[in-house]
Amino acid sequence: MSDAPLLQAPRPRADLLLRDVRVLDPRAGLDARADVRICAGEVAELGTAGTLEPEPEAELLEGRGRLLVPAFFDPHVHLRTPGQEHKEDLESGTRAAAAGGFGAVAAMPNTAPVLDSAPLLGSLRETARREARVAVGFLAAITVGLQGEQLTEMAELRAAGALGFTDDGLPLQSAGMLRKALQYQRLCGGVVALHEEDPSLARAGSMHEGEVSAALGLSGIPTVSESTMVLRDAALAGYEDARVHFQHLSCVGSVEAVADAKRRGWRVSAEVTPHHLLLTDENVRGLDTRMKMNPPLASQPDRQALIEGLRSGTIDCIATDHAPHARDEKEVPFEQAPMGTTGLETAFAALYTGLVRPGMIDLGLLVARMTAGAELFDLAPFEIAPGRAANAALIDLDAEWVAGEQGWESRSDNCCFAGRRLHGRILLTLSGGGVAYRERALEPMAAA
Repeated sequence: MSDAPLLQAPRPRADLLLRDVRVLDPRAGLDARADVRICAGEVAELGTAGTLEPEPEAELLEGRGRLLVPAFFDPHVHLRTPGQEHKEDLESGTRAAAAGGFGAVAAMPNTAPVLDSAPLLGSLRETARREARVAVGFLAAITVGLQGEQLTEMAELRAAGALGFTDDGLPLQSAGMLRKALQYQRLCGGVVALHEEDPSLARAGSMHEGEVSAALGLSGIPTVSESTMVLRDAALAGYEDARVHFQHLSCVGSVEAVADAKRRGWRVSAEVTPHHLLLTDENVRGLDTRMKMNPPLASQPDRQALIEGLRSGTIDCIATDHAPHARDEKEVPFEQAPMGTTGLETAFAALYTGLVRPGMIDLGLLVARMTAGAELFDLAPFEIAPGRAANAALIDLDAEWVAGEQGWESRSDNCCFAGRRLHGRILLTLSGGGVAYRERALEPMAAA
């Protein structure tokens, strides 16, 4: 693979003393009040809370017990570049990521043109070097033009820096084509990530098939459209001894299929989004097009199965599937609107508010799942440890805010959590040793 798998624009290296923060790093078994010294962009020292003094010229930030966690990793975002920069671009998308506490993201290839060639990948990587606020990696298409008919030059793309391969946004309908892709993946490395949907079952559905769709008179998408494809492709992964990652699981059947595949020792992994963990098709009754996404919001039993899958480890990580759309595209009748919701800026707060505060999962598990996406691409999750680059998020768990009330860092505002009162505000995000985001309310203190 060509040089670094993740790229970002250079930023001044941070010199900070975070005094008296609650450092929570689940992988390191760390949950304690501490002082954290950052020198020239690296974690230099962890000391007993209240004992460290800032270096000359370093900035002192009083944590007052606020939470410091490793920066999050999102394995599934749409940055809409090239070709759809009116919705999002590398700078605005990574700015939104930083505002959500993310230190790195992986971008999908369903752009215009499709990311299916090494020259285009090279161009995007150069753009990331100039513009990205946080580290960015790119997945390339499995098939040319996402048409499902001809494999891309997977080995060449991998050598050019592709983290993996996906036709996200479209399912790979041909089992034979997927099998061939898995055979190549074994040779060139990376992961094959799959958007699971049987078009012959989904047809032109607008939402989950059930009582709500019937009441609204909308064409529904049955959950078996997803779960039957997960079953098929898990079996192919097992047969080929290949790595497969299932994107945005949404239903009971898919969770059960992944759990069975893991019991068999097949090399599969899975992700779930905040909106599928927190919302159901009941949220579609108002016909708000921000609630229209693919896969659609399903039933309450499906939601509970996803939460349990997250707890058990059947589901490996949380991904936002951040999907920006222009306002005029969403301000149409529900059936005509494109599918997708933004989510980078609200992911942690929404999940902390909806799952951790009610006691459905614990905070350490949430942090672990929001950082685990790096492992899909054989990258080490960020750590808060001496000698490591500063990649961390400082969070005020007590802060309440209304999503979208102060606007968005993203270029688009189609967030399904807009208008909701949330707990947990990102105050500071460090990525690659530099400050990628800083909440205006975070006041520095003069160094002693």
